This record gives sequence, C-alpha cells and structure tokens, in this order.
Amino acid sequence: MIQQKASPNDYPLLKSLPPELSDNLRSFNPWWFGKPGTRIPTFHRWAFSKLKHLLVKGLAPATVLRGTRRVGKTILLRQIIESLLSEGLKPQRLLYVPFDELPTFRGLSEPILDISRWFQEEVIKCTFNELTRDEGHAYLFLDEVQNLDAWAPQIKNLVDNHDVRVLITGSSSLRIETGRDSLAGRITTLDLGPLFLREISDLCFGESTPQFWPDNGLDGLLKRETWLDAVEYGRKTRQKRLAAFKAFSERGGYPWAHQRADISWEEIADHLNETIIKRAIQHDLRMGTRGQRRDEKLLEEVFRLSCRYAGQAAGQSVFVAEVQGALAGNIGWNRILTYLRFLDGTMLIRLIPPLELRLKRQKSPSKICLSDHALRAAWLQEIVPLDADGLTANPHLTDIAGHIVESVLGYFFASIPNLDVAYFPMRGAEPEVDFVLTIGTKRIPVEVKYRRKIDPHDDTKGLRAFLEKTVYNAPLGLLVTLEDNIDDIKVHDPRIIPISLSSLLWLK
Repeated sequence: MIQQKASPNDYPLLKSLPPELSDNLRSFNPWWFGKPGTRIPTFHRWAFSKLKHLLVKGLAPATVLRGTRRVGKTILLRQIIESLLSEGLKPQRLLYVPFDELPTFRGLSEPILDISRWFQEEVIKCTFNELTRDEGHAYLFLDEVQNLDAWAPQIKNLVDNHDVRVLITGSSSLRIETGRDSLAGRITTLDLGPLFLREISDLCFGESTPQFWPDNGLDGLLKRETWLDAVEYGRKTRQKRLAAFKAFSERGGYPWAHQRADISWEEIADHLNETIIKRAIQHDLRMGTRGQRRDEKLLEEVFRLSCRYAGQAAGQSVFVAEVQGALAGNIGWNRILTYLRFLDGTMLIRLIPPLELRLKRQKSPSKICLSDHALRAAWLQEIVPLDADGLTANPHLTDIAGHIVESVLGYFFASIPNLDVAYFPMRGAEPEVDFVLTIGTKRIPVEVKYRRKIDPHDDTKGLRAFLEKTVYNAPLGLLVTLEDNIDDIKVHDPRIIPISLSSLLWLK
C-alpha cells in the first residue's frame, strides 16, 4: 500500500500571516520567482567557506554568526544563498528573513515559528521533514534575530521537531548569549570582526595572500621555529603587507570604508558614529532586564572613556571620577562596570582580564580593547596614525599610538578561537606584560614597544622576568615592534622573537 504524501494542511498551522508581512517575505526572496536578488560584493570574507560548511554539513543544525554591525554578516548570508543557487539548489528551499527590516512581524507571538509554518504551506508546499526525505534540507537564513524577545526557544522548537538547517546572525552577543544555554548541542557559534589585514589587501588591491595562522590547532605557536617562519613570511610579502597596513591605519577595518575609496574620512567618521556606535548604544543596549531602560548618556560617556583609554587598564579610580565629572551625578563603579560589560557584549570592545594564577582572581581592572581604532578616531574626532610614515610626520602621537596598538592587538588575539588572552599587571617586583597567550598549559608573553628605537635590555625586562619564572611555563616571548628592521634589534635572549605589528596582523 502506497502511503499518501501528507499535505501541510494536515499539520496544525497558525492563522495566515498579515498580508504586509507575506508581501515583504516574497520581496526579500525573489529567487522563488526566478528573479535575481540585490547586487552584492564579489569579495568573500574569510568566514565564507567555513560558514557555508557549517550550514550544509556541520554537526549542529543551527549556526550563529555574531559580529558588530557593518562587518558584512548580511552580505555573507546573501553570498551563501547565491552560492547554493548557483549549485542548482531549488530556490524554494531557501528562506531569508531580515528581522531588523520587518516591523510587521511584531504582532506575532512566535515570529520564527509562524514564518516557518507559512514557508512550509505557501512556498515548499510540504513539511520540512518531507522535503528533506524527498529533495534535501530547507535552509533558513534569519538575520539580526537579537531583535526578537524569545528567539532561542523558537529555534530550539524548530530544530528539535523539524529536519531543517538554520543560519542566524546577531549584532549583540548580549542577547545571543542569553539563548545559548537552551540551545546547547544545537548551535555552533562563529564570531566575525572587522577585516583582517590580508582581507584589506585583497579588497583594496586585489592581492590575495594565503593565511599563515592555522585554522585548527594552536600548538605550533609554542614553537620558536613557527615565529621565525612568520617573520620570514612577513618579509617575503613586505610590499603588499605595508600597503594594506597603511590603508588599515587610515580607514580602519570595516569593509565598506575600503570598498568606497572615494569617500572622505569625514564621511566615514559620520557613518561609523551613526550606524555602528549610536545604533548599538541607542538600540542594542537601551533595554535592560524586565524592560528597564538604560541610561543613554551614561552609555555614551562610558564608551567615550573606553575610546580615550583604549589599550589601557583604566579601572575604578579613572572611570568613576571622569563619569561623575562629566555627568554631575553620584554614579558608582558597579553601574559603570555593568555598562562596560554591555559594550563588551556588543563586541564594540573586548575586556581583556588580568592573568589568573593559582586559582586566585586578581583585583586589577581589565584592559580595554576596541574592535577598530577607526571607532576611536570617529567618536573622539582624533586621528592617530599607526603606520611608520604617519608617525614620522607626527612624532608627538607616538605614545598614544602605542596604546592604540595594544588595543588593536588585544582585539586581534581575542578574535582567535580557542586562544585564551590575558595581560599581566605589575605585581611587586614583577613588571607588567602587555598580553599573555595561554595554549594548553603553556603561555606566551607579548610585549609591545611601538617606537623606532628599541633598547634590547630595558625593553625586554617584562618578557625576561616572565620567561624566568618556571611556574609560568613560557617557552618563548614576542616583542611587537613598529618597523621591520628586525636585524637592527639585537635581542640577546634567543627565547624573545621580535616581530612587527603589521607582520603579526598579517598572519591571520
């Protein structure tokens, strides 16, 4: 006896979607009708291949892509849709929903589930499970889900009961993180920050360069030979590396700033302030638990101070005094710290903690690292060059450039999956170390000396002190410099490897 294929009407469905929402969904998915989508850039960010693999073949049915606004999350989604269509995938198996552009969904109690049911009934004409058995998975692309109050329980219900693959993006890891516990085992998370240096080279100059830093496994970073090879790799690609670094120094790491070379810095700064910083402050962070409104002015002031003290461990004494002076209110440290953590949750900043030893939490404040130094330049209206030529023309900015470089480097390290990053504050006779990378049971101290002249003795005191302590289990240390004149830096300790900032950023 042949079993008759079930109709979607055999399954309990909610009432039809509002006509405006149905019309919007059809307009956002023109491939259903043989029409092209909006034109998108051909340049692929590093996450494209990995994200597509996770969507199609990953162990978890759902993948979450997190990142600040304007780093290219939506473009990645559309590029993957175009890639799947070019491979012959039936267009009706793809659903794209931008939740930041659909106010008409707000009347729905379960928008993800309601739209999914509508998609089954109106587009694929069968259930997800039937489609998977007959043709293959349906793919759902849900953009900016942090705008939904209860997105995680809906995703859990969807993937637990339906054979479907889901790709989710979110600009606020605060709201994304709240759903992770209930989705354990069901999602894989991938973070996307501003452009890496190699991506700037590819986007601006068409210069594609293979990455040196491995995607899987960090054990090789514990070997001195790996870093010597990295220095040599930087030498061989010096011309295009320095060209990319100059572009990064001038415009930061957001893709659109490099796609439009005709745009002036003033226009870039205005766009950064309006679409990234203010959008996060006014939208992502304005609502607290149980609908409690956050103080927008306080958020702006905390972000301003994060920019002012980028790359530094400015703690309670600095923030409380400056916030109270600026806002003329009795605002305590705990409230300020909560707002700093909110900013960390938006991925606009990363709070790098002090190194914890012997299971004792240290009392030192976290080091503040911005997602992009261009945000600082835009918000404070203060341009500080990072490239050697720019600092030669503006030598009075060398010290502040050194702090900004620490900020850049800290965010870069924090973006490496499975790499634990901390800094080592001064403790008694032990000098401070800018960063400490932990890989397994071993550590790599990293010291930044961002100036033309390097004293091989004085400028390596922190590294040598750390390396001498056997309890820290450090096989080598890195001395991050401004320029590539490594041969001129005579560091007598073979465990310390000098490498320029641009060469280090070039590896990923």
